[in-house]
Amino acid sequence: MPRPLHIACLQTRPMAGFQPALDEAIGLAEEAVSAGAEIIFLPEYCGGLRTEDGRLAPPVSEEADHPVLQGLRDWCAGAGVWLNIGSIAVRGPSPEKFINRGYMIDPEGNIAGRYDKIHLFDVDLGPGLTYRESATVAPGNEAVTHDTPKVRIGHAICYDLRFPALFHRLAREGADILCCPAAFTKLTGEAHWHILNRARAIETTRFMVSACAVGPVPGGGETYGHSLFVDPGVMFSPMAGTHQA
Repeated sequence: MPRPLHIACLQTRPMAGFQPALDEAIGLAEEAVSAGAEIIFLPEYCGGLRTEDGRLAPPVSEEADHPVLQGLRDWCAGAGVWLNIGSIAVRGPSPEKFINRGYMIDPEGNIAGRYDKIHLFDVDLGPGLTYRESATVAPGNEAVTHDTPKVRIGHAICYDLRFPALFHRLAREGADILCCPAAFTKLTGEAHWHILNRARAIETTRFMVSACAVGPVPGGGETYGHSLFVDPGVMFSPMAGTHQA
């Protein structure tokens, strides 16, 4: 039987610091709640993203006192909605590497689930365009679904989109919606973002909800945007009313 559900993707910009990232996310989330959203989705590295000498160097904090995580938890408790934090950078077990971790926050502001990105973005796109996420990020090793009163959500992140087996597993574990928050580069986004999201929806017969950061990255680089809802029949539409960089 159909279960009406109002969801929103917040297409935020890469920010160099915690507070600007939090301010933008909350501002857009408040607009989404005013429009009736029950579950809100944020992009990858929505807690801040920058690069240094071609390496990912987002602002990082311990989970227990991460200002963006705590700020979004407090906001959820006040707004009374579910929030998928696509990912933020949290300190890992070693000082050399952090964890690219996503969260599901419930309407009381509690952490209802965590997902650590499994597949890391190690690619060579051409002269001066080499990415080695594994140089600074410790990978996860567990597929994760989040349960809400109306829907089960399978959580993937960005480069995971290129590995269909993960999405097949999430679907087998009962996910109704597969989310893939991202900070896809402009180059790879133009080539593959739409078709990969459509392919995962076709293969799994599940809805895809993919919030993608948009605009220049402080320190160098550019994210693609084009956040998507994709239904299993592959009727896709770019997000309306998203933030313009």
